[in-house]
Amino acid sequence: MRFARKALVLQGGGALGSYQAGVYDALSRHRDQPQWIAGVSIGAINAALIAGNAPERRVARLREFWELVSSGPSQRLPSWMGDRATLNQWSANLASLFGIPGFFKPRVSPQLMLGGAAPLLSYYDTSPLRETLERLVDFDRINAREMRLSLGAVNVRNGNSVYFDNAVQKIGPEHIMASGALPPGFAPVEVDGEQYWDGGLVSNTPLQYVLDNHPRSEALVVLQVDLFNARGPLPTTLSEVMERQKDITYSSRTRMNTDALAANMNLQQAIADLIDKLPAGLRNDPSVAAIQSQLTHQPIDIFHLIYRDKPYERDSKDYEFSRATVEEHWEAGARDMRCTLGHPEALRSDVQSNGVTTFDLGEPGAIRVKRPM
Repeated sequence: MRFARKALVLQGGGALGSYQAGVYDALSRHRDQPQWIAGVSIGAINAALIAGNAPERRVARLREFWELVSSGPSQRLPSWMGDRATLNQWSANLASLFGIPGFFKPRVSPQLMLGGAAPLLSYYDTSPLRETLERLVDFDRINAREMRLSLGAVNVRNGNSVYFDNAVQKIGPEHIMASGALPPGFAPVEVDGEQYWDGGLVSNTPLQYVLDNHPRSEALVVLQVDLFNARGPLPTTLSEVMERQKDITYSSRTRMNTDALAANMNLQQAIADLIDKLPAGLRNDPSVAAIQSQLTHQPIDIFHLIYRDKPYERDSKDYEFSRATVEEHWEAGARDMRCTLGHPEALRSDVQSNGVTTFDLGEPGAIRVKRPM
């Protein structure tokens, strides 16, 4: 029996991030809590709200943030305006025009009349987000390293993925804002003299960073919360085409990375196991022993929790912040997490199988297991 470290991995997805908050709401009632949380974009904001508060206050802080950002003009939309899909689109349009409370506001500048030639770096100003983070996140707690926090961003000049990690540096509001600075909506954020954009431009999930930086000598259990679903119906309208394109772009990259990482690590372990079967003379050769030490790792379990959108959600779902939608996403996350925790194999600290095993929450109530090769 090998006891595992637990990590929570949060993908980017804008307004869909309230699903992650619901997941944590249910997870917070579980006896074993994650010791490491990694996020990109909205996942970085949720991660900071969790790591930057005492355990008993985390859900309340998440609730406060999501109630704040869902308190804009869309709350006053009358039901006679149309069906739910129409109301959601109007809500997203209002967010585009007027911004989101505590998050971002539109830039008011005549230079925007120049279109693409405007000497500006974004359509919106994210200074409200800094004020929100400074109020809701205890950065002293983050930097005391009670929980490891890793936030993904992209260097604008060289295009390289970068992770800000409280295990190696001091974290401030600018690191969280850099992780969520999605162009052209948001401007790059300066950190230590460099400019950074949203980490989702390179990879929308921090999973690879967690696996690369986790000690091979420790078993690991990862809960990865995805906000875009690879599976979906054939589109019948232009809006559905754009939604499907967005889902495939972000979910397929996550799925491809996960499958490739699992296959690679399982192959490494298989080679290490093969070396164990060599005659002692070969096995104890220093060069062979050195190779084996680099290939051997303790078991890793990866649980995928995937948000499945409603039929009336369209391509604007990642910037539709109405209160009704935020609450629906939160409840869906809490329900799916409770369902997952209802399975005896879910998030066990005493990992059972060698290699990398992935668990997908398939249809509601079922876990699909992909065993190591």
